[in-house]
Amino acid sequence: QVQLVESGGGLVQPGGSLRLTCVASGFTFSEHALRWYRGAPGKEREFVARISSGGEEIHYGDSVKGRFIISRDNAKSTLYLQMNSLKPEDTAVYFCKVDGYPSWGQGTQVTVSS
Repeated sequence: QVQLVESGGGLVQPGGSLRLTCVASGFTFSEHALRWYRGAPGKEREFVARISSGGEEIHYGDSVKGRFIISRDNAKSTLYLQMNSLKPEDTAVYFCKVDGYPSWGQGTQVTVSS
């Protein structure tokens, strides 16, 4: 059974940084690409970033390019999202997702506000 547990969210001022973590289990972590998505009330879930199984290929959504960095540690079955230069419009619940499985974690809330 695939399990995804996101953490690291919180309240941060505009211009600040946060690092999100997603600990995964129930599948062979090193064989799957992973993604971050975010969702806000009343809006469709938005693609944030994707990283290939070995970490060589990375893609970002246009709204986070140049500010967010996705990475992974296959030895720890953990996915990361370093978020820099945060803006109020980055406020959302952030979720990790495994390519090839329908499961979602509970997400972690990020609020950017002064």
